Amino acid sequence: MQAKRVFFTGMIIIVALFVALVAAPLASFANDNAILDGFVAREYQSAAGVKLPYRLYLPGAAKRDQALPLILFLHGSGGAGTDNRKQVSGGNTDGTHIWIEPAMQERHPAFVLAPQIPETSRWHSSSDEPLPHVAALLELLGELSSELRIDTGRVYVIGQSRGGFGAWDLIARYPDIFAAAIPLCGGGDTKRILSARDVAVWAFHGAEDTTVPASHSREMVAALRTVNSSVRYTEYPGVGHDVWTRAFRERDLLEWLFAQRRPDPKSL
Repeated sequence: MQAKRVFFTGMIIIVALFVALVAAPLASFANDNAILDGFVAREYQSAAGVKLPYRLYLPGAAKRDQALPLILFLHGSGGAGTDNRKQVSGGNTDGTHIWIEPAMQERHPAFVLAPQIPETSRWHSSSDEPLPHVAALLELLGELSSELRIDTGRVYVIGQSRGGFGAWDLIARYPDIFAAAIPLCGGGDTKRILSARDVAVWAFHGAEDTTVPASHSREMVAALRTVNSSVRYTEYPGVGHDVWTRAFRERDLLEWLFAQRRPDPKSL
């Protein structure tokens, strides 16, 4: 009896240790800093040493058996910083969370990537080379394509305000990567954007925007139309800078986005 008691006591200790080892990482992972509304906190360091915090939403494991679209969301000024939280909260909630709603993920499962840049940085540049954090973002996309089953023919970029400028700039610089873009209250280089003639674009702006005048979007759209682009543009009368409160509720927007695919997808 004594031998059996020692045996069972030993087994209980082993099982308890195993449970503790397995549960410990999960416990440390499941906190507000690690997971926020389903977005996992991560950080990427580029080859140049630039640190890029980001949040990543992963569909359920069963959904990831197939190649899935990737939605890249570029935050506005209110999301800038280093806390790795503001880019998926506050004024950036609609633009990040609409894609992860259960009904949406059931119909259109997708990865959602939300990087964060410091307040002193931007998503766009007038120079021939992207800014360091954007270069890091491009590296990150390549890393994620090795880690996850991403449908490289269905990579979409969405940006609002500062991120709207970034969305225009990214598709102008890398038209072979993105199948579609949704720039909100942004603007950019009307000459450089001509290279994005084959990228599906639906741009939004508020007619009464005093932060970024609607003329910025109008000029970009007009430029694309000179090269027979099928760009779509929605301008809301009486709406100011917070155009995202209306745009993400457009009835056809979500289905329009997921219908876009590059005919000749390139590796990221």
